[in-house]
Amino acid sequence: MTLVKICGIRDAETALETAKAGADFIGIMFAESKRRVTPQQCHDIVEAIKDARSQGREAAFEGPARGEVSARTWFGAWAEAIDQSATRWRPLLVGVFAGMNPDEVNDIAGAAGLDLVQLSGGEDDDFVRQVRCPVIRAVHVHEGMSAEDVEDRCVPGISAGLLLDTGSAGALGGTGTTFDWSIAAQLAERKPFLLAGGLTPENVAGAIEQVRPWGVDVSSGVESGGVKDIEKIRAFIRAAKGVRVGR
Repeated sequence: MTLVKICGIRDAETALETAKAGADFIGIMFAESKRRVTPQQCHDIVEAIKDARSQGREAAFEGPARGEVSARTWFGAWAEAIDQSATRWRPLLVGVFAGMNPDEVNDIAGAAGLDLVQLSGGEDDDFVRQVRCPVIRAVHVHEGMSAEDVEDRCVPGISAGLLLDTGSAGALGGTGTTFDWSIAAQLAERKPFLLAGGLTPENVAGAIEQVRPWGVDVSSGVESGGVKDIEKIRAFIRAAKGVRVGR
């Protein structure tokens, strides 16, 4: 079953309702954005979710280390490890970062008690290696890119996971627009990833049927007036979880 990440959550009540609706990941924004949380908002969300977890507060990851699996199976092995953790400690807490240095990312992730870090600012390989939490690395798909171009940016042995999002000039993702899903579908034959960019409760089932991603990610597509709408969140998760595809 496709995993679901609801990103840009800014308060504990919405986080808890999102968890009850069946989300596998909750994204907390630390990058510059209208959805960026304050330290207090972050604390409230993390404490609420960890208190609600049925099998303990802290998630545990035992993904492969470099050299333990082949490059071809790297992302698949990590996806399996994250799947297992999500099953036990759902939802996992993902901090979204861009425009910071590795020390800042590590300090915030450690203080907040995040499970995963998502890097969405085009950080290089050396940066990713310095982050202590397992990293989901965003790959921005720009107009004119081929599946091979995208795959060249999906380097195994560094990040734990991948997220494909729409790229545009001057934007670090979060555009609320889709990209060519046929490119994602080609990549999905070889690597697991989270699909993002312009997803909504109305189109997510079709996206999953066409692309067959490991997971889907949404933020603006489940908002009304710029605020998270719990009914849209529920509808999105129902639609995504209702599609069963073989991978």
